[in-house]
Amino acid sequence: MKKNIVLFVLFVLPIVAYLFFASGVNSFTKLPVITPKIADFGNWKSLDGKKVSLDKKITVLGFSGADILNNRGNYFNLNEKIYKRYHGFEDLQFVVLCPLGTEKEAQKLVDALKPFTDVSGWNFIFASPDEIKTFYKQLNLKGKLNDDLGTSYVYIIDKERNLRGRKEKKDYKEGYDTFHPSELSNEMLDDFKIILYEYRAALKKNHNATKQL
Repeated sequence: MKKNIVLFVLFVLPIVAYLFFASGVNSFTKLPVITPKIADFGNWKSLDGKKVSLDKKITVLGFSGADILNNRGNYFNLNEKIYKRYHGFEDLQFVVLCPLGTEKEAQKLVDALKPFTDVSGWNFIFASPDEIKTFYKQLNLKGKLNDDLGTSYVYIIDKERNLRGRKEKKDYKEGYDTFHPSELSNEMLDDFKIILYEYRAALKKNHNATKQL
């Protein structure tokens, strides 16, 4: 009996403690605002001709650039690590801002995802190069778009159109690199859980908790 207790204390208890704190860390923090009150999208249409807005939605935002298909691996990473896990929430949207003229390439990417993903939550919208540059500039980010008006980073924007991330100098993060699956599985997933927890807590406080979040 004593031997079993010793084995439990030495091996099982530390694992249980780790899982407890690992799962609870997001409940005791808040994700800082990097850029407050960014502008909403312009009158830009999606592949199905609809207008997409940032208002009242948690948005995962990306910038495809002109070379969408050559960078499709980044979207497959995001799809596997984040999208497939959370896209069913009504208050969440995944939006990719693309240059006009890349509609066919974007559709091919969506078609490539269809065999193993419900693509209804993917929104590819299209704007002119100048409009994309202007929109990105007002995000006030340290990172830059490449010459094709794209980046491998995606950004988390809350329902009030605040861009969220990490502000501490040693751990600064304004976006998440889709080229690296480990960054999506770790930093982005952790931060994303914080955002969802914030809204769950707010809904519970107002006695309006729903299954959307």
